[in-house]
Amino acid sequence: MHRVFRLTRALPVPALHRGLVTQSLPTPKNSIYLSGSTDPYFNLSFEDWLFRHKDPEQPLLLLYRDDPCVVVGRNQNPWKEVNIRASRRTGIPFIRRHSGGGTVYHDLGNTNFSIHLPRASFDRHATAQVILRAVRSLGIDANVNDRNDICIGKDKICLLGSAYKIVKDRAYHHGTMLISTRLDTLGKLLRSGKDTMETRGVASVRSPVCNLQQHHVHMSHEDFVGAVVDAFRREYGVHDEVHTVTPEDMRGVDYIRRGMEELKTWDWTFGQTPEFTYKVQRTFDWGAVTAELHSKHGVLLKCSLTCSDGVDESVKERLSLLVFKLEGQRYGYVDDTIASLADGDLQVGAVWKWLRTEMDN
Repeated sequence: MHRVFRLTRALPVPALHRGLVTQSLPTPKNSIYLSGSTDPYFNLSFEDWLFRHKDPEQPLLLLYRDDPCVVVGRNQNPWKEVNIRASRRTGIPFIRRHSGGGTVYHDLGNTNFSIHLPRASFDRHATAQVILRAVRSLGIDANVNDRNDICIGKDKICLLGSAYKIVKDRAYHHGTMLISTRLDTLGKLLRSGKDTMETRGVASVRSPVCNLQQHHVHMSHEDFVGAVVDAFRREYGVHDEVHTVTPEDMRGVDYIRRGMEELKTWDWTFGQTPEFTYKVQRTFDWGAVTAELHSKHGVLLKCSLTCSDGVDESVKERLSLLVFKLEGQRYGYVDDTIASLADGDLQVGAVWKWLRTEMDN
């Protein structure tokens, strides 16, 4: 089934001159937006700009696709949620978004949607029903589970759940529809193996997933977009055309430019991480060591190393200096001064190599 809808393109926004007042900046006038970009940094920043600047009384729909990336929730721990080593090896970045909820994988095989509403009428179950009706209109026998995810049987096809944000008189609920995504890549990137890491942040709920194309082989991004647009129009009485936007159209909006830059910084990616404790143990030829790493906002606040009986006291003393040097360092981004402690010291060198691997992975 193919849906037909009209697309319009925003006129390019000329570069702003210094000294122009804020009131001269563009504001979102439309109600249905389709991003023409697959840059996740642009799409997430554009979504945030729409949320902050759209008339709060008017419903809004945004649809977009991203190049491969992992998107973690605002209050999550990336070391717990993401296989960081796999992320680096594949070159697939992970990005902290502005809303809550769990971690998701994006690529061109899934379509993301964001429904913005006045806070007074915001209901996550109701927005999930809008997406459910869109999927069912495509001939898919889907259902909504108790977390507001869209499922076929027990398998999730749409990760929606608790990914939402509320500020003052405005709210949005957004999700990811799996159409033909690389489920093998998704699995590798979202398995961190950090079972002993205890975090105060929000933990993702692991569940079986599947693609829409496993049940409807010819399903496409365009089909889903058309169905969601139709369902959104019917639900909220919106008759706007679909408005396609690109980064070039929005190049004069400083809020979006700064938002894209912020999403790439260490302070946003790691520095927003809630408090967590990671406890690991390893046996060496000369004895066993238990490490407990305590971090908040991406900084090692406390590190303790406990050695097994029989470990020489001189080794314990040298390890205590390693602990002293680690405290106050960025978790996973320890500076080179630590390496100098391990030079020529087999025991300290072995423990440092182990800890570095644990923090890096």
